[in-house]
Amino acid sequence: MIKSANNYFLISIICLLIFSGCNSEREPYVPFTAAEDSAFVYKNYTKKEVYIPMRDGTRLFTAIYTPKDSSEQYPIIMYRTPYAIQPYGENNYKIDLGPNMRMTRDKYIFVYQDVRGKHMSEGQFVDMTPHERRTNESLDTFDTIEWLLANVNNNNGKVGQWGISYPGFYTAAGMINSHPALVAVSPQAPIADWFFDDFHHHGAFFYPHAFNFFSSFGRPRQEPTKVKNAKFKHGTNDGYAFFKAMTPVSLAKENYLGDSISFWNDLAAHPNYDDFWQDRNILPHLNNVHCAVLTVGGWFDAEDLYGPLKIYETVEKNNPDIINTLVMGPWSHGGWRRTDGDVLGNVHFGAKTSNFYNDSIIEPFFAYHLKGKGDNKIPEAYMFQTGTNEWKTFDEWPPKNLKKVKFYFKEKKRLSQTPPGSNQFGVDIFESDPANPVPFISYDDIGMPKPYMTDDQSFVNDRSDVLYYLSSPLEEDLTIAGSILANLVVKTDQTAADWVVKLVDVYPSSHPPYPHQPDVSMKRYHQMVRSEVIRGRFRNSYEHPEPFVPKKEEVIKLPLQDVLHTFKKGHQIMVQVQSSWFPMVDINPQTYVENIFEAQPEEFVKAKHFVGRSGVAPSYIEVGVLENVEKK
Repeated sequence: MIKSANNYFLISIICLLIFSGCNSEREPYVPFTAAEDSAFVYKNYTKKEVYIPMRDGTRLFTAIYTPKDSSEQYPIIMYRTPYAIQPYGENNYKIDLGPNMRMTRDKYIFVYQDVRGKHMSEGQFVDMTPHERRTNESLDTFDTIEWLLANVNNNNGKVGQWGISYPGFYTAAGMINSHPALVAVSPQAPIADWFFDDFHHHGAFFYPHAFNFFSSFGRPRQEPTKVKNAKFKHGTNDGYAFFKAMTPVSLAKENYLGDSISFWNDLAAHPNYDDFWQDRNILPHLNNVHCAVLTVGGWFDAEDLYGPLKIYETVEKNNPDIINTLVMGPWSHGGWRRTDGDVLGNVHFGAKTSNFYNDSIIEPFFAYHLKGKGDNKIPEAYMFQTGTNEWKTFDEWPPKNLKKVKFYFKEKKRLSQTPPGSNQFGVDIFESDPANPVPFISYDDIGMPKPYMTDDQSFVNDRSDVLYYLSSPLEEDLTIAGSILANLVVKTDQTAADWVVKLVDVYPSSHPPYPHQPDVSMKRYHQMVRSEVIRGRFRNSYEHPEPFVPKKEEVIKLPLQDVLHTFKKGHQIMVQVQSSWFPMVDINPQTYVENIFEAQPEEFVKAKHFVGRSGVAPSYIEVGVLENVEKK
């Protein structure tokens, strides 16, 4: 953890380059072609495949790429994955190595490992391995490092680890009770807790994402294999129709999966946040971290946004004496490595942000800690500010100097900072029909498309089952940072309901097209800034759900994930509220059943939902407004 004298500071990209340790000797990296990268790896590295024994005797299949130049010693960078370390065979080389090709050219020893029970490794695979098991990912990481230090020539005794998504989880697990040689790790888009990451959001089930993933990844391995499971073939790209026909969720198993996917069966058997899920939550175990940590995430990561924010926060709290840095860019899932980071869907971010990240953040981080190159002047948080499209740095996240501001739901679809008077009463009512759920995108897609988190939300404004509240045009820029809280005062005439809240940036009519698609109008574009959903049964407890009492008023406090976004002058702030979000979230029957995965067709009923906006019990959304403070 690094702290400066000021509570927070903001600097330009030029200053950011200075803080990241850049100097005139490090020129911006010029990308090569894939063929050139592949030729470089083959020419400059030797590949060896080995089985590394763990303390229980299980052997993990590992590929080691060592620089052919043996005139110096090199640090080790490790990547552990359940997704196969293809290509297999000592004469078959990866096209590129490590977090980026700049690091490949700087020369490290790159290690790739199939985790236990996956592909060519021995043992039994366990999803999100519980840390309390006799064998866990922290121990497997420790044992792997021990073997590598003793058996790989020309290593300098220092090890780093990185990984994106599931491999990000293995990276986070690997830093628990850190091996002394593990000096730097970068969990990227890491899974932290599958009741909030990926497949659940506050108990609401993300149906296509879970089905599409486990229908392939979850199929059992009969024996070690070099082949990945084939993806499920839906026969259509119309996800709305496909998953509508597969409602209730029990039809997924009945029609397609059978008993072959054990984790799907477990998922359906554990609808609540019970021991099954709690055991797979890595956050309580992030202790005794003795290495530098650089956690990376994307503001528009449709899969794992919860993970990086919570892992950074927990490491910061439990390990106050280490270097612990958070990076959040305008990326989709893994977009910093897989895309240029200048565009997501219809929205443009002004520059190729992934180039900046690779040149000025991740490469200097590993170079300093593993090779002693550069310096250690690294701020606490590198954060991309959407809306103004600028990199900012902070000496803590979220910033302390946030002014909490409430935007109240008012009559005539207005959103205002002025609270309703104590003698004012009002309610907005809408009917939610399971036969006609609100779509989450305006086009066909069989899964959860990466751009959905910046998609235009105006397509639902005319639906009677979507409420919206709109501010007046802003008279000056408004920058919000940190978490968001939706405070909903609600009633329903049934016993179950989901609640969806979206924060939207409404562009003015004068907004020009973006450069990547000059023929697409951005006038009155409704860009989603942040969204979240809660399964209403979990409003008071994720472990002990409870039905709604019909017509009884309840308060739902729904936290939305962090943002750093500027609503520009002339833009408007909108909040949308609805009770279905299909097919991304499975359809709530709106009749309370003990296990929603076992709901029967006759239990799906229409419901009237009420959102209150009285002065006594107002509904609102609360944000943290970032106030500029001059550097002292």
